[in-house]
Amino acid sequence: MAGSSRQRVIFPDCKLKICLFLCLIGIVSASDLTSSATTAVTSVDNQLSPTFYTSKCPLALLTIKKLVTAAVWNEPRMGASLLRLHFHDCFVQGCDASVLLNNTATFTGEQGALPNVNSLRGFDVIENIKAKLEILCPGVVSCADILAVAARDSVVAVSAHTIGRSRCLLFRTRIYNESNIDPTYANLLRANCPETGGDDNLSPLDITTKDIFDSAYYGNLISKKGLLHSDQQLTNSGSTYSKVQYYATNPSLFKSDFAKAMVKMGNLGPLTGTQGQIRKVCSRVN
Repeated sequence: MAGSSRQRVIFPDCKLKICLFLCLIGIVSASDLTSSATTAVTSVDNQLSPTFYTSKCPLALLTIKKLVTAAVWNEPRMGASLLRLHFHDCFVQGCDASVLLNNTATFTGEQGALPNVNSLRGFDVIENIKAKLEILCPGVVSCADILAVAARDSVVAVSAHTIGRSRCLLFRTRIYNESNIDPTYANLLRANCPETGGDDNLSPLDITTKDIFDSAYYGNLISKKGLLHSDQQLTNSGSTYSKVQYYATNPSLFKSDFAKAMVKMGNLGPLTGTQGQIRKVCSRVN
């Protein structure tokens, strides 16, 4: 088993501060049915290291970036999908790639949970990356690291709800029953989301710049054009509404704060030491 060093990861050559998010190189994959994980040893103090792959698998980060860029170029929506995949992994017992595990006869994974079922995607992109890295450096690059770096690179190639799409099932109640929505916007959505049926029909979370990472999403909320009920609620309280207004008019601040928030999220429960394993295939334990 391998261990790691827990240092802050910095990518000084990034063009945007957003590039800093989720750069915890050394986080490892969930390995057993309790989603434990391990990391790769770079020092005796059991910390995460930003340079581990420099010597252990020099082409790892470049390979991930190339394959993510190709996937997003082929389908712009994939950028949001990979970012969301990382979100949903980290908020269930930490960033351990447990969300990638398929169900088995003795194990029920996270993919069938209500927020994930028929919604999470991008698994094939992660598996493709993993397969390539197993050829380059067998047993070295963890699935959790692949997921974290892929999420980072997907944003660089294309913020949470500033990009991506949502299913009709999740916003139907809002567009038919709520009053704090622009009427023209509601009618536009109803054309693609009938009162019955069409649960999987998709609409962009950001109606203004649907495939571009920017702060236009916040301007949409001010105009009562938030797709999801939970998003539009940000304008209902003074403390959150002031943030919405600030980000709508200060895009650089939004990107900076988003990057900081993603780094904090990436710190959720990275497991180190001798726990777990580096999976050969991300969808199953070794």
